Amino acid sequence: MVIFIQQLCNGLALGLVYALVAVGYSLVFGILRLINFSHGAVYAFGAHAAFFFVGIHLGPIPAIILAVIVTGFLGVVIDKIALAPLRKKKSVSIAALVTTLGISNIIQNMLVVLFGSQRKPFPDFFNLGPLNLGGIQLNSRQFVMFGVCLGLLLFLLIIVQKTKIGLAMRATAQNAKAASLMGINVNSIITLTFLMGGASAAIAGGMVSGYYQVVYPGMGFMIGLKAFAASVLGGIGSLPGALVGGLAVGVIESIAALYIGSNYRDAMAFIILIAVLIVRPSGIFGKPEVVKV
Repeated sequence: MVIFIQQLCNGLALGLVYALVAVGYSLVFGILRLINFSHGAVYAFGAHAAFFFVGIHLGPIPAIILAVIVTGFLGVVIDKIALAPLRKKKSVSIAALVTTLGISNIIQNMLVVLFGSQRKPFPDFFNLGPLNLGGIQLNSRQFVMFGVCLGLLLFLLIIVQKTKIGLAMRATAQNAKAASLMGINVNSIITLTFLMGGASAAIAGGMVSGYYQVVYPGMGFMIGLKAFAASVLGGIGSLPGALVGGLAVGVIESIAALYIGSNYRDAMAFIILIAVLIVRPSGIFGKPEVVKV
């Protein structure tokens, strides 16, 4: 029972990280109907940015803040340089999808050139020591990850649901042309979307790197796929869906690692993804699209 609770806490903490990364997929898909497969590489870039700023002795909090700014800017650059020209030319959606795959490889190779391909130790800067709750010893890093990620997710939800900027984002997601006619600067909303997606990925990257105390260029591949599975499970394009989907994937894979074996934990996200696509392709909170004939 003790081990089960420890694994459950671990799953909840990791699930919120998956949710934070899944937010980037959902935001971009909600606005552009595009699956941004460069998002995992942006997550890895954010982790390396935090690693760099911590390495020059800026302190953990300033390092994370600077990493968030730089990675958010990277998200904007990706859109302006690679994706905006495709939108102007009204290219087919598959062109943008392939472009994001190419960008992912470019970012990963850039990280290899700058930082090397080996795994590097990341400072354990948010370890507050073991916590004993009712005779159950838990890792304080899990609680820090849980609190930070949950707080940020709720903050993003408030922005999207309760502010004028969020209203503009939702209007653009519904109908970009109508939103433009109503005076909304659609290009600025798209820029803000990529900025928020990059910033959330950087925070998640810093949290996971500090949790596992390691950073390497390919770290975004698997977590990017898991976050994508989480966003599909919750309903891609839905922020509450990203939260629920991330928690579900994190908890299920942690429990699977306990009872089935850690070698199979990565497979659980894809088993979930396949099951959702078969049973409910639109996800838990997603709405089936009406095909007009």
